[in-house]
Amino acid sequence: MQDITRRHRDTENFTLYNKETTDKIIASAIEVHRHLGPGLLESAYEECFCHELHLAEIPFERQKPLPLEYKGIKLNCGYRIDIVVDEKVVVELKCVDKITPVHEAQLLTYLRLSNIKVGLIINFYTDVLKNGIKRLVL
Repeated sequence: MQDITRRHRDTENFTLYNKETTDKIIASAIEVHRHLGPGLLESAYEECFCHELHLAEIPFERQKPLPLEYKGIKLNCGYRIDIVVDEKVVVELKCVDKITPVHEAQLLTYLRLSNIKVGLIINFYTDVLKNGIKRLVL
């Protein structure tokens, strides 16, 4: 299997796309984590995170359907993006021991299918949230 790091650009080595938007998203996630800490279900974090985005007046879509196109036909396979912020950033929320290559592959697929360039995986199951954030650019 091809190494996941070869299929996307690691954003540490070049200009950050949509930095202002991702900074606001991360600030909202930190606020939620500061109040709740680790250990809840992903759905609880999603609810609170969306409320935080709303309070910050950041436009977003929650559980956005993502159809799959195959040989000219659109298939509704039930894929849903957790959150799309300002039509610029895909946000996948997790509550897992660690972010794995499978989570990165999922986000990269969502970026490719949605034609959005920047994505964040935010894992709330960490003591310090900044250690649970992964930013990918397609």
